[in-house]
Amino acid sequence: MDTQAPNTRIRVFVVNAGLAVLMWRILLPEDSLEPEDKILSYEGFEAAVDEESQPYLEDAEIDFVTDQMGSQYTLKAPNAKARKVSSDAPLKARIQYFIESEVNPGLASHGGHVNLVELTEDGIVVLQFGGGCNGCSMVDVTLKDGIETQMLQQFDGEVTGVKDVTEHQAGEHSYY
Repeated sequence: MDTQAPNTRIRVFVVNAGLAVLMWRILLPEDSLEPEDKILSYEGFEAAVDEESQPYLEDAEIDFVTDQMGSQYTLKAPNAKARKVSSDAPLKARIQYFIESEVNPGLASHGGHVNLVELTEDGIVVLQFGGGCNGCSMVDVTLKDGIETQMLQQFDGEVTGVKDVTEHQAGEHSYY
């Protein structure tokens, strides 16, 4: 079985923030530290995180796992796709974060995404679908049973509905 070297330090950083490309590399104990780095202690190792990456790695979980296939570091970073916003941020910012961190990762597995077009004064979230969602026959189900249901629950009393303004019948489509 592979084992982790004692006093191992890894550097975790975000590349192309918002696109969720996370990278890390193994560092020697005193190698490549910057004064603004935040050092996170875990069982058997430390992680150094640069200042620019810190907001994207908030709530991240890093672990060193050994099983019958060998050893590896695992990293789960729920905020890597977007900078986390505070619960008292403006509604539009919280909705944008929700789209980037919760909605679009699910749609990406089908080659799609949504963009926030507008938040109306009466609480309607106006979205535009793209990628694999443009022209998809299931877009109405995705909108009403998926996105709208999630948003009404997440933003109870603040969001009153979700509307799609995508021209699904015009232009090139991913599905037909």
